[in-house]
Amino acid sequence: MELTLLGTGCPAVHAERYGPAQIVRHGNTTLLVDCGSGVTQRMAQAGIKGSEIDAVLLTHMHSDHIVDLFQLVISSWHQGRDKPMRVFGPSGTYRYVDGMVSLWQNEMEQRILHERRPSAVALQTEVIEMTPDEVVEFGAMRVRAVEVDHKPVRHAYGYVFETNEAKLAISGDTRPCDALIEAARGADLLLHEVFVHHAMKAVDGVRTAETIDQVASYHTLSSDVGKVAAKAGVKWLALTHFVPPDCDTDALHKEVSADFSGKITMGEDLMTLNVESGEVKTA
Repeated sequence: MELTLLGTGCPAVHAERYGPAQIVRHGNTTLLVDCGSGVTQRMAQAGIKGSEIDAVLLTHMHSDHIVDLFQLVISSWHQGRDKPMRVFGPSGTYRYVDGMVSLWQNEMEQRILHERRPSAVALQTEVIEMTPDEVVEFGAMRVRAVEVDHKPVRHAYGYVFETNEAKLAISGDTRPCDALIEAARGADLLLHEVFVHHAMKAVDGVRTAETIDQVASYHTLSSDVGKVAAKAGVKWLALTHFVPPDCDTDALHKEVSADFSGKITMGEDLMTLNVESGEVKTA
């Protein structure tokens, strides 16, 4: 099983960390988790076509995780996709996708009539809303939805991917969460978000100290993420969704390693991690 980090950033625009998105691959199965800003450009850089995606799994409906879903649909059509895009996610996924399709309906109809491509089936979407702890099989890979704590967001998931050889857990956005810790227990790799709270400073006209506290309250602090990995007993912790995106990763590694003695990787866009072997490839 391989995990490719397409975007390791957050809502803050950054030239080196694009919006949250990652590819999970096993055998002939290719899954995309989240569709942050720039996902299709990163996929192109990674040599992955939208026509290859078996399914999209959305963690929650925050804009930084879903903003480029329509771009994925339209670009996949241009790449010769010959089947609808399957989109899995928590409650609220259908409403979002239905609204997205309605917004772009006129353009799609115009393109279909004018461009005269061999098929328009790739512009269709199939939405499956998963319930907490539901398991869906994709080839030899089992994917379990885990309800995480990103309140006030009502419905937010992390996902656990398992084969006979490996186990991968992806946190999505969450504060430290017992359900995720239990679901990730013993995983070969945990990909977890991180909020580096001491690197965030108030800026006049941009954010106040209260803003920082409010945002921090539904994310996992850098002082806590190592504890989460240790409690789950995972072998390997990789970090993503860096807030702020230009934080000092050397200092962050030192901070996290005080609580977690296993392998720690600071995620980067276009980095590929082999879940079984522990091998890391950078772009």
